[in-house]
Amino acid sequence: MNSRLTPPSPVLYDHLILTALREDLGVAGDLTTEATVSAGARGEASIGARATGVVAGIEVAARAFTLFDPEVIVDVLIGDGARVAPGDVIARVVGPARAILTAERTALNLLGRLCGIATLTASVVEAVAGTGASVVCTRKTTPGLRVLEKYAVRAGGGANHRFGLDDAVLVKDNHIAFAGGLLPALAGVRERIGHLTMVEVEVESLVQLEELLTLRALGYPVNAVLLDNFDHDQLRAAVEAVAGAILTEASGGIGPGTARAVAETGVDLLSLGWLTHSATVLDVGLDVEPG
Repeated sequence: MNSRLTPPSPVLYDHLILTALREDLGVAGDLTTEATVSAGARGEASIGARATGVVAGIEVAARAFTLFDPEVIVDVLIGDGARVAPGDVIARVVGPARAILTAERTALNLLGRLCGIATLTASVVEAVAGTGASVVCTRKTTPGLRVLEKYAVRAGGGANHRFGLDDAVLVKDNHIAFAGGLLPALAGVRERIGHLTMVEVEVESLVQLEELLTLRALGYPVNAVLLDNFDHDQLRAAVEAVAGAILTEASGGIGPGTARAVAETGVDLLSLGWLTHSATVLDVGLDVEPG
């Protein structure tokens, strides 16, 4: 595992695994395994990559086995953040055969999903390397899996945007519309939000950016600006106007083929919802060792 990468505590995701196991077991349990494998049988299996990618969530996958049956032992051979190729063995699983087979699908579903996000993130991080821009995710995550999916982004070399509505202020176009304009929106933020809370504001034009910078100069709290659907020339102009006073974040319409060009405009951050909502699952599998 990448020594700089800290996986989330099982306290944050055990309930997700238990929910997934209950969903799979239903009320009757694993009919096939119980009918075909004796209760005392033990075995060993390997979890391997069947495609090239980046590992994320192997400890989560391991937890699916051990939560179902503490007698299962998982030996992780390739940690999160590492690259794998087809045929690489990521972990070995030893213990009661029934438990290995019953927890298999839950473990692989989680592992494949998280590896897919990490792999996609790594490809974008590589694309913007050397520009100084960071790649960040959004709240466009699978309901219930946010803590794991955002961790997978970190495993791929990206960074996290806010985790939820309660850890930062992001004033978007709809907030501004309901508030009656940028000024009343920021007035409300200044009145209600403490000094330790990050405040970011979305703008949709250079004119609106100019208004935002004027309000900031008057003492309204702004730490970052989200440049929504700006073209490359507009992004460069925005970066020049901000002149390093606040963080600049580009969002909207950024894809694998355009990320580099966006990063080269000088923005600090590229936020990409598709890192989590459109990642392709990495093909991983479990094979029983002969014996």
